[in-house]
Amino acid sequence: MAVNAPRVALVFIVAGVLVLVFGTVLVFVGPLVIDDQVVKNTVIDPKNEVSYTMWKDVPVPFFMSVYFFHILNPKEILSGEKPVVQQKGPYVYRKHIQKNNITFHPNNTVSYKEYRSYNFEPSMSVGNESDVITIPNMLVLGAAVMLENLPIPVRLIISIAFKSFKEGPFLTKTVGELMWGYDSQLVEFLSKYLPGMLPASGKFGLFAEINNTDTGLFTIFTGRDDIRKVHKVDSWNGLTNLKYWRTPQCNMINGTAGQLWPPFITKERTLPFYSPDACRSLEFVYQRSGTFKGIPLYRYVAPKTMFANGTEYAPNEGFCPCRQSGLLNVSSCRYNSPVFISQPHFFNADPVLLDYVRGLHPSEEEHGLFIDIHPLSGVPLNVAIRLQLNLLMKRVEGITETGRISEVVMPMIWFEEKCEGGTKAAGNRTSLTEDQDPLLQDEMD
Repeated sequence: MAVNAPRVALVFIVAGVLVLVFGTVLVFVGPLVIDDQVVKNTVIDPKNEVSYTMWKDVPVPFFMSVYFFHILNPKEILSGEKPVVQQKGPYVYRKHIQKNNITFHPNNTVSYKEYRSYNFEPSMSVGNESDVITIPNMLVLGAAVMLENLPIPVRLIISIAFKSFKEGPFLTKTVGELMWGYDSQLVEFLSKYLPGMLPASGKFGLFAEINNTDTGLFTIFTGRDDIRKVHKVDSWNGLTNLKYWRTPQCNMINGTAGQLWPPFITKERTLPFYSPDACRSLEFVYQRSGTFKGIPLYRYVAPKTMFANGTEYAPNEGFCPCRQSGLLNVSSCRYNSPVFISQPHFFNADPVLLDYVRGLHPSEEEHGLFIDIHPLSGVPLNVAIRLQLNLLMKRVEGITETGRISEVVMPMIWFEEKCEGGTKAAGNRTSLTEDQDPLLQDEMD
């Protein structure tokens, strides 16, 4: 059969035009379709079965790694010498989280309480909960600083009480006892004569109050009326502003609850979130682009100004009274005890803090805070939230347990909460570049 060349040519021309038109339409319409699906599946709604289930019961395993600063020279510290510490750990705990008491409201918000519990993971830990560690005795040295302005006779009475309970300036206990609590008659005594200093009576542990507890009543936006507001906090424990700090700006509850963010993230945006553990809102800033297992991401990090003092960064004046830059004074939300939060090993802090303690070695890789987030959906791919707990130690006249201790902000522990795989493993799987920005384009292609 003969082939009609003009007709065949016409067919190919028409087909080519249709492909071109379809391709052009797809270029403009495709992103809109993708965006519409992202919006539809990001709204917090029980009808979105998969995304709602993931929000309610976070399926990604989280782990908390705890490192102790074991004191090597307690006697010398009492004589005024510089503390020498050795990092011990990590002691790794699997974190289980679940949202309960979920209630949807007519104003497109939803309230919930998120319960958390921790279980020790021996196979992931360097050591056991039976390991013995020496750290400052917060009950003695913390109380000493709190009492330093009281009359000397009162301080002498407290010092006698410490001796009667056989409590010294340093505490040598197992990891399990330090973490989750140990019996102490001193706790009962302090609860009676210094009410409000401790969260409970009978037992005292650094993490006792966070295990098998909730993080407070969060009310967040569902995004039903405005996807830009999804996951953002409307109130916490009924408060739209905190009462811990000295300025309205510092008392603001900003951003999300720290697990998810609104979609369509750009480099110019920040990642704000409210942390009940830090008693304030925090904000991460864009650092660079990259990929994780082929998935595009933006890396956000904690800025140097996050824990800067009011002298170096004026907006932080409301978090004072301040000491050296890099320390957050959380005494106002920690029973007035002289406790400070910092980044681990005083990373991004005033270098003078490193001069007061031997055995610290800060680095961005090991001690920096970061979130790797998928910019289209607002879902974190890698998370490493690292914080250090420090205690102000000093000689207090009348309380002999303080000896001749030189005034120092003493690191006790630091901990890291991260997704499964860990930061070291994530580093092997995450490709980061300074300038490339393939992310959103890859999503649209």
